[in-house]
Formats: sequence, structure tokens, C-alpha cells
Amino acid sequence: MRNIKIITMIALIYIIYLNALQDDMVDTDRLTLDWYINYSWFKTNWGDDIVSKTISDKVGVDIEFITPIGHERDKFSSMLKTNSLPDIITLDWSSPYINEMLQKDMVYALNELDELYNAGFQETSNIDSYNWYTQSDGNIYGYPNASYTPEHYQNYDNLSSNQVFMVRKDIYEALGSPDMSTKDGFKQAVYDATRLFSTEDNPLIPIGSTTFNEYGALSFDTYLQNFLAIPYEKNGLYYDRNTDVEYIEWLKVFNELFQEGYLLAEIFTDQRIQLEEKFANGEYFCILYQRTDITNQQQSLYLNKPDKIYMAVDGPKNSNGDNHILPGVGINGWTLTFISKNCNNPQKALELITYMMSDEGQLLTAWGVEGETFDYVDEKPVFKEEVIELLQTDRELFDKIYGSDYTYWMFQNYISKYEYKSPKIEPLAQLEEWTYPYTEYTGQYEITFSDNVAMTNLNHKIQSLWGEYLIKLLISESEQEFNQLLNEYIHNREQLGYYDLIQEINKRMAISKKKLGMK
Repeated sequence: MRNIKIITMIALIYIIYLNALQDDMVDTDRLTLDWYINYSWFKTNWGDDIVSKTISDKVGVDIEFITPIGHERDKFSSMLKTNSLPDIITLDWSSPYINEMLQKDMVYALNELDELYNAGFQETSNIDSYNWYTQSDGNIYGYPNASYTPEHYQNYDNLSSNQVFMVRKDIYEALGSPDMSTKDGFKQAVYDATRLFSTEDNPLIPIGSTTFNEYGALSFDTYLQNFLAIPYEKNGLYYDRNTDVEYIEWLKVFNELFQEGYLLAEIFTDQRIQLEEKFANGEYFCILYQRTDITNQQQSLYLNKPDKIYMAVDGPKNSNGDNHILPGVGINGWTLTFISKNCNNPQKALELITYMMSDEGQLLTAWGVEGETFDYVDEKPVFKEEVIELLQTDRELFDKIYGSDYTYWMFQNYISKYEYKSPKIEPLAQLEEWTYPYTEYTGQYEITFSDNVAMTNLNHKIQSLWGEYLIKLLISESEQEFNQLLNEYIHNREQLGYYDLIQEINKRMAISKKKLGMK
């Protein structure tokens, strides 16, 4: 009996200890959470601007952002190996590390936290996005931003793609606004632009590119294929876009331009910082690129060298002249955000996430604070004059002072965005609006193998093989060498197990289409 009483007393003390610990967890005093953003370009500091200060006051949380220096993969891989994940984590939705975190039980199930703390996360979530990311165990671990369904594309006519073919406006118009959608027209425009506008003191880069990495370069593979309207599937099965005849013919055009000295060696080695510097100086004539990645440079040109701004025009098209098919954001969204099991206060982390997802949080991150950054006009938010002026002239300073217009994009809900859409900003509006007629839903083709290590490794090998051969194709010395290299690529990927990968892609593509209610 005495032993039972002792055990009971110990248990009671333990319960009291747990309750005290729980009280500490829900303490309303301000605390700081570390939030890892897996993008080296993200430089925002929390707490300096109106929006982040308001969020902190509402939720009782300050944020210390952590971003990688150098390659993102190295930083996050190190944190995984040492089990040193920060409180909150934001990764690209297709990151191979997501499955590793789930397998090692390193992140919380957000729905289970919500049931424990009653934060309102499940009620605030978008049902389609929530269901899409619910795992086979019935739990959701990461929540997306910018998540679209096919229905959204049917209901809205102003959904945009990030992919544009840009030309320097003054040069393009001086050339008579040539048709660059055909192979001959494209080459002639490049010839003329270089001949007339490139000087020793101000050399012109005739054709720009996204950065090259181990998987290739988006400008010369995915983006070019989208502009050429190369299909993703035929007869319900995955289509090999990399060997499509129309695509190969355009790759040969770029190879010819390389042989003639118009595809410069520097585009194969430049990293993002070099691209940004060259955009800021208006050094490119034309480029397939992401319009949102040159926001600051475009605005700087608009203020200081308005004749050198970039504009979107029709780019390379297939021989039928079919319209471009440019992807908008799909159901996967852009990023996923998790709460690590290392989090020192998961309740506050979930409350922060839920608040930013809420209607109030969406209005705040889009427009800021009523009376300080915007006013209502005819029941619609309108930025104050000084706020819109700074947004139009200096995005970096705008972010530091106001922090609205989705400076904090981690839970950006695009449908909310279009209910509270920011005003058109010149010269950015033309780049966005140009994409409207060409933007289509392609989320059913966003395939990931994060739950299958073998397929992940195989996909990595085959993508890396393409990255190796894409450069070789572009810089080959003759058409004969080009064709030989292409055949080598096809043979080598088959040796790696290409058809096994395609079989898995077909299976997953069919599952995605079924989940989305598509045929």
C-alpha cells in the first residue's frame, strides 16, 4: 500500500510538472522562433517593417530568418544529418528532403497540433490544398503557398505565368518589332541587334539564359519547350519532350548561333548575381526568363534608363505557329512549410502559420495596415500615394519599410490575392499581363518521387545526364556532332533505366489526374 501511495504521489508530481511545462508553452510573452527559408536570395529581416511588426503583436512571436549561404542543398543536408532543424522550415514543394524528414519523424503533423492546441489551422486551410497534401496516414505535415486547382483557371481570366520571352524594348522597337517566333525571324533579329547596338564600350549579350546547373538550364529546356507548346503527354502517356522534333530543331538554331558567335560563353557560367547585374545594366537583347526575378532590375531601369526596360513579346513557336502553353502555379503550389519537432514552442508556431493563412493575415500581408499603408475606397483597399510610389520605384526599400504586397509570401493564397489584388505597377504590369492568354493549368504533370528513394536517385541520374548533354548540344561544332551527341544521350539514359522511370511517371501522372478530377 505504501509503495502504491509513493507511486501515486510521484505520478501526481509529474502531472503537475507537465502542466507547469504546458503553461510555459502557452505563455503569451513574446518569444523568438527560427524560420529557415531554403533560398539563398531571401534577404528579408523580420521586425523592421509594418507588416511583420503587426504580425508579431497579434501572435506574440518574433522571427529570426535563417537562409543558406551558397548552395541550398549543402545547408539543409547538413542540418538534417546533425538533427539541427530550426523551429519552422520552408522548402520547395519538390524537395527530396521532405520525404526524409517524414521518414525520420522530424516534423509535426499539423492537424495533430491543431487538435491539441485548437489553433484553427484545419478550419483556415484551403480544403483542396489540405486534402492534396494529406498523407496516407491521414496527417498533413507541410502546408503550401500559391496552391491552385484546375477550377481556379476556369473561374479567373487573369491568372499569370512567370515565364516570359523578354526583349530590350528600345532595341526591339528600333528593329521594327520583328517577328521572333520563327527560326529565321529569331536569328535575323539577333543578327541585327548585335550589328546595330553592340559596341566595344557597351557590348550587348545577344541571347541570355537562366543559370546552368547539373540539370541543364530552364531557358533552353523547360521554358523553350513550353513556348513551343510541346505536349506533356500523348494518348494519355508521358511524352518525351527532350527529343521532340520541333524542340530539337530550335536547339539546333541556338547551336548555329553559338557557332556564329551569338551565344556567348559567359551565359554558361554566370550565376544569379551576375545575371542580376547584367539585367540592371540592360545588357541582354533577349532572354527566356522568370519575370518576377527581375523586379528590382526592371524598376531600376525604368527610373534611371527607361529606354532600356524589358518587355514581353511572342517568343519561339513551333512550325504550326501554335500559341505558347505557359504553366501557372498548380495544386502543389510553390513551397511547403513545416514545424520541426525541434521547435521550442509548436503552439506558437502553429498560431503564427494559421494567422498568416487567415483572411486577416492575407489582407495584412497583401496590403498592410489600414490607415498606415492603405485606405478603403469603394470598399476596396487602395495603397496610400506614398506607399504606391515607393512600390513603383524601390521594391527593396518598400519591403523594409512596409512589408506588404506579399513581402512575406510563405502562405500567400493566390485566390485571396486576386480578391485583394495590388495595383498594376509599370513597367512590371506588361510582363505579367502578356502571359494571361497563354497561361494554362499543368499541375497534373508536376511529378515528384520523394517517397521512393530508388526512383529519386534514378530521376536525379537521368536529369543530370540531360544537364551534361544539353551544354554539349548547344556548343557542338557541327550538325553532325549535334546528332551524334543526341543519339548518345538517348542511348545512355536507356542504359540508366529510362523506361523504368517513364513507367513510374505514367503511374503517378494518372493518379494526379484522378485526384484532380481530370481525364
